[in-house]
Amino acid sequence: MSHYFISASIEMTEGSKLEQVESELQKLVAQTREEPGCILFEIRQNLKEPTKFTLWECWTNPDALAAHFEADHTKGYLAQNLTEVRHIEALGEIGDKTFADAIKAHA
Repeated sequence: MSHYFISASIEMTEGSKLEQVESELQKLVAQTREEPGCILFEIRQNLKEPTKFTLWECWTNPDALAAHFEADHTKGYLAQNLTEVRHIEALGEIGDKTFADAIKAHA
């Protein structure tokens, strides 16, 4: 079975407080892991630059990720404007093009 992977980089927005960002990201992780279609949802903090974070995600398919962005907890986190996205990659297993057409359709 194919899985849909995401790697993303986010940074704290200017004016945000690091302790609040850390707390809210921990809540987001806990709530997201309970979502249907979520196989893995990890956020790691950069040790040299603690205002930067890396997200590693694995979903059953792109629709599960789309549903994540419609979830109340995700919308609530994003509405706080605590972080901003710097980079997003949609990934698949080597040689597996299962979701390649779905990605092109959303580009």
